[in-house]
Amino acid sequence: MAEGVRRRSVLAALAPLAAGCTAEAPAGPGAGPAPGAPAARDALVMVIRHAEGPYAGDFGEDEDGDPDAGSLAGRGHRRAEALPLLFGPARGARLPRPAALFAAGGAARSRQTVAALARDTGVRVRTDLGPGQEAALARAVLAAPMPVLVCWEHAGIPGLVRALGADRVLGVPAGWPARHDLVWTFTRRAGTWDFRELPQELLAGDA
Repeated sequence: MAEGVRRRSVLAALAPLAAGCTAEAPAGPGAGPAPGAPAARDALVMVIRHAEGPYAGDFGEDEDGDPDAGSLAGRGHRRAEALPLLFGPARGARLPRPAALFAAGGAARSRQTVAALARDTGVRVRTDLGPGQEAALARAVLAAPMPVLVCWEHAGIPGLVRALGADRVLGVPAGWPARHDLVWTFTRRAGTWDFRELPQELLAGDA
């Protein structure tokens, strides 16, 4: 019962933004627009790291089931298949369905992580930007239909957050955890960013 209430409360908190709400949200220093700057459109950007890859010296599996060190491990593929359960409108979904999907170009694991979600939503995955292009990614994300889900390489997430202008928001971690079972959400209302960290809770052993 308590878990169900918590899930509904999280989804309720994010849903107005997906519908275009412009209510102001609390944020830390530096999260708002500069004086005299034009009003920024509201945004909901959800960020995940790619799912689990193989341990060192082992191989993952590509889309054909062949060994590939650059692909997801078995647990990573299971997470990718379960990922649509996080997003509405299915009962118990904890986040709104993305209207735009981005995955790190040249990174098979990022593309594989959102493949099932892309099939479920019918949304094409953009893979034309890759690690090192976080500034361009941020511009593309903020111009895309909302909400947006970004699946990215761990090392590039801080650069993306800086490019979004959300790196000084209250709660944003100083060091991004190397975990596969979290969703980071950045909500901008009336030009002000808010941050949440949510557990995926998709597989046994997730925090």
